[in-house]
Amino acid sequence: MNNSNSSEFLGTAFRAAMLAGDVIMNHLGRISERDIDIKQASDFVTTVDRKSEEIILKTIRDKFPDHHFLAEESARETGIYRWIIDPLDGTTNFIHQYPVFSVSIALEYDGDMIIGVVYDPLRDELFTAEKGNGSYLNGKECHVSSCPDLKGSLIATGFPFRKKEMIDDYLKLFKNIFHQVSDIRRAGSAALDLAHVACGRCDGFFELGLGPWDIAAGSLIIREAGGIVTDFNGGNDYLESGNIICSAPALHNMLLREAKSIFDGSLNA
Repeated sequence: MNNSNSSEFLGTAFRAAMLAGDVIMNHLGRISERDIDIKQASDFVTTVDRKSEEIILKTIRDKFPDHHFLAEESARETGIYRWIIDPLDGTTNFIHQYPVFSVSIALEYDGDMIIGVVYDPLRDELFTAEKGNGSYLNGKECHVSSCPDLKGSLIATGFPFRKKEMIDDYLKLFKNIFHQVSDIRRAGSAALDLAHVACGRCDGFFELGLGPWDIAAGSLIIREAGGIVTDFNGGNDYLESGNIICSAPALHNMLLREAKSIFDGSLNA
């Protein structure tokens, strides 16, 4: 893989995200109950998710027909080059016209994340990263915050709606962190939360039970912006487990300590 390939990959992800954003915005406020299916309790998919995913897959496949895909609503493939796609992160928000949702597209090369794109179509904000080349918001380099301690921090989170059996332990962790920070936000799009950590709008993020498509792109964007990303055991298996902590460097050990105090290695890495 060379730099020219990397630029082609990023450009293709950019185009796919923008086209998906157009699909999403063209349907905002225009869907009905017949456009909504329930995948599992509290987890919805709409015709817009599917249309967005279709245009992303087509855009990438037209350019790279030999690549493979892990997409939330369809493909479950493996291969050296694998795109990890969430066509509409924040579907419940979208259904209710709550203005927080995004498109997330990442590219993995032999198990290593090399491209990350998160697009917020409402604000026309494009967060991008190439491995080794930094993170950018609409073309301007971005960095995680320099917040020195939890006391002054704003932390983002998400409720484990796919794993509601974990809510008691999650709430213990929430309470412990809440007592130490300035405030906590729960907006409903993990991909966008990660992007906001990368550009310093919030100082950290934690959540349980996410899908790899929720966090693949955002995790690279945070790392390239100078942040730290781990699972709840302090390892790198957050894509597999869906349990993730990420933050500005000064805060990470503090957040990880709180997670370990509740879960004490009981979660799969």
